[in-house]
Amino acid sequence: MLDRIPLEAFRVFDAACRFMNFSRAGRELHITQAAVSRRIQGLEDQLGAKLFNRRGRNLALTPEGERLFQRVRAMLEYLEESLEPFRGGGREIISIAASGSVSHLWLGKRLKDFDNESPSVSVRLLTTDSPSELASEANDLVILYSTGEHPRWNLTLLMKEILAPVASPAYLARRGLDAASLTADKVADLDLIDYERFNANWISFRQWFTRIPHPPKTWPNPRLSFSTYSLAIDAALQGEGITLGSIRLIAEQLASGTLIEVGLNRIETGYGYYLGMPRYRSLSPGAARLHQHLLAGQ
Repeated sequence: MLDRIPLEAFRVFDAACRFMNFSRAGRELHITQAAVSRRIQGLEDQLGAKLFNRRGRNLALTPEGERLFQRVRAMLEYLEESLEPFRGGGREIISIAASGSVSHLWLGKRLKDFDNESPSVSVRLLTTDSPSELASEANDLVILYSTGEHPRWNLTLLMKEILAPVASPAYLARRGLDAASLTADKVADLDLIDYERFNANWISFRQWFTRIPHPPKTWPNPRLSFSTYSLAIDAALQGEGITLGSIRLIAEQLASGTLIEVGLNRIETGYGYYLGMPRYRSLSPGAARLHQHLLAGQ
């Protein structure tokens, strides 16, 4: 059907819907009110559907018109967004991908700082826990959970993964607990907050307890389990119990005292969070600045 309908008709229809006035739509598009009316009539004829109810000068969209307007508006907004990189003198757009926990706990604040320092650059953040989406070459920069090697990305370590139980001061006080003196057996018997492992290499409480020098005698049974790591951290901050803290990811919470490390057991997993730049193409100036900004903010 598109081969029979001029694309200009959709721009005219969009303007008419936004203004609900053919004359004002014409002024925006630099055509006459009569030309707007003819294009709308032609579009209705081609579609075989009435798009507007007309009562004198008053216009109202029909149900068919409302559905078409929603789709046309979405299409034009998407096209407008896609053309932004081609505008001379516009902001450079760069994309970075990171997991939900990294975005929520570490990256968000650093992107705000970068935005304040670099008004000529616009950063788009893709937050996903899908390994294929994180490592997609459609991104300019990525932060990957890795051992440091990837076929398509040159990786630089941002932070090693070091895991230890953490809890809020309110939870510890409510239970009358001394954080530093808690043994693994005692920790296993408390209100554990766990999270789902979307990556086979992620470590939750079950794997953590098997790796410490003296595992508990009874198998722990978490009281809560969340779909994401950041939700588990939020629950610990609210005083719901004890969760595993990735020490570098929650450095701000530990420094402020809103979370406290529990017990004396830490494990270093051999994995970490790495900042990746493309192996087979050069970074744009804005992406290179963001790369340096993130490395400086480790």
